[in-house]
Amino acid sequence: METDNAQALLNELTEWLEKYKRDTSCRGVVLGISGGKDSTTVAMLAKKIWGENVVGVLMPNGMQNDIDDSLDIVKTLAVDYRVVNIEDAYGALIGAAENCGGSARNVISDKAKTNIPPRLRMTVLYALAQSLGYMVIGTGNASESYIGWTTKWGDGAYDFNPIAHLTCTEVIEVGRILAKEFGLDEKYIVKPPSDGLCGKTDEDSFGFTYAALDAYIRGEKADTDAETAAEIERMHRASEHKRSMPARMQRH
Repeated sequence: METDNAQALLNELTEWLEKYKRDTSCRGVVLGISGGKDSTTVAMLAKKIWGENVVGVLMPNGMQNDIDDSLDIVKTLAVDYRVVNIEDAYGALIGAAENCGGSARNVISDKAKTNIPPRLRMTVLYALAQSLGYMVIGTGNASESYIGWTTKWGDGAYDFNPIAHLTCTEVIEVGRILAKEFGLDEKYIVKPPSDGLCGKTDEDSFGFTYAALDAYIRGEKADTDAETAAEIERMHRASEHKRSMPARMQRH
């Protein structure tokens, strides 16, 4: 993306956020800080608009190898922050669900277990936001949403999200401009995205690059090999429920 286009996007984002702040009388925002590009970029946007009324929440599940990245980000941006370790809650919840009594012991699958931490983090964010009279600002991008690379009612839950329409590539370019403005190391904007759950990068997990995904989303389907295109569309169809309000039967 050309720098001028990225700057234009940034200008649109700040204007939209200023208007949202006025229209909703939003006093401040709470967001999760993972140490990746999305939450870092949103934290910088929030700092520009809400100043001192931004709370970043670091929520490791036990030990987090890159927790120092998150700490460096909030300290460099001078963002108020909290560290809430969800390990005990995570373990207690799984234990209670698997040993709840009844006719048989429940076995919580590994896949289900990977989605529990994001939902616990969502609960923490909303508890703090409500207590402060703030709102939860989202940090997910359009590329992740397109293939359902989010946890329903987890990181996909928020009051508003300024980067929901931006691809991964666009977030990086906007983030680079903001990082320069705030004096933040660009490494946090370009580090390989990871969900922090299974120990692999996003691209390792779904088998194609964000560059290929973003090109496909932009309509450059001719440049995408058939196998990758088919997998992108399969993931998109399978995750439609994450992008839609829950189905409800209507009274006739």
